[in-house]
Amino acid sequence: MPVAAVLQMTSTADVSANLAAARSLLERARAEGAVLAALPENFALMGRKETDKLEVAELFGEGPMQAFLGHCARELKLWIVGGTLPMRMPDHPGKVAAASLVFDDHGRCVSRYDKIHLFDVDLPDREESYRESATITAGATPVVVSTPIGHLGMAVCYDVRFPELFRTLQSQGAEVLTLPSAFTAATGRAHWDLLVRSRAVENLCYMLAPAQGGLHENGRETHGDSLIVDPWGQVLARVAAAGPGLAVAEIDRTLQQELRRRFPALSHRRLGTEAGKVIGPGCSS
Repeated sequence: MPVAAVLQMTSTADVSANLAAARSLLERARAEGAVLAALPENFALMGRKETDKLEVAELFGEGPMQAFLGHCARELKLWIVGGTLPMRMPDHPGKVAAASLVFDDHGRCVSRYDKIHLFDVDLPDREESYRESATITAGATPVVVSTPIGHLGMAVCYDVRFPELFRTLQSQGAEVLTLPSAFTAATGRAHWDLLVRSRAVENLCYMLAPAQGGLHENGRETHGDSLIVDPWGQVLARVAAAGPGLAVAEIDRTLQQELRRRFPALSHRRLGTEAGKVIGPGCSS
């Protein structure tokens, strides 16, 4: 059975240091047998201020961060879900897309998903406010891509609170769902485990949820607790402590297919069944 890994980081404002830390974790994942490894949201940069991402943003298909992912994938013979990278949007000056890229084991980008739901919130009873829309432009298209561990449905962080996205991904053929994240410590304690497991259970999908975990240079604390969850909602592996780490688990699609056959909740749907079952767009030419 193929093995997947989720990687946890405490990224900084130093891109080079973050890429070195990511490389070390990717090497560990490959050494533990992973054929696909997923990095967390903002793995290459957690800036001191929100506008820092604009200074390092890359055009799609160009730049050192994308080259890093392609080189690691090719050299390690490892499929990589590249968390998110800030991607320049020529039609939206002053903003970027939060793009999650998938690279195959030949180093080719085979899929891109731009985060759809942006984290514009004021946390209750806390002096924390976030306005991702000030520097990020929202995506609009759900994406599913074929990988060695199954059809992979892509989402990012705050997307997890919108089950209709995950239902769409499942309807388009997703068997495994990815959720690179940088959940706040407060919302993570309240909802992270609950939301990740719920999206797995209701779609009878595996869930790969790599996360940022720890205290960052901007003073923000992220929750961590990177997870791999099976289609029955069982946590197969997790990074329990804050700070860098990885968790690995086998993806048993035979078990998943048997579970879907014996517990056919997906075929019992009565609402929202108009979505087609077509694998979504990738980014390879």
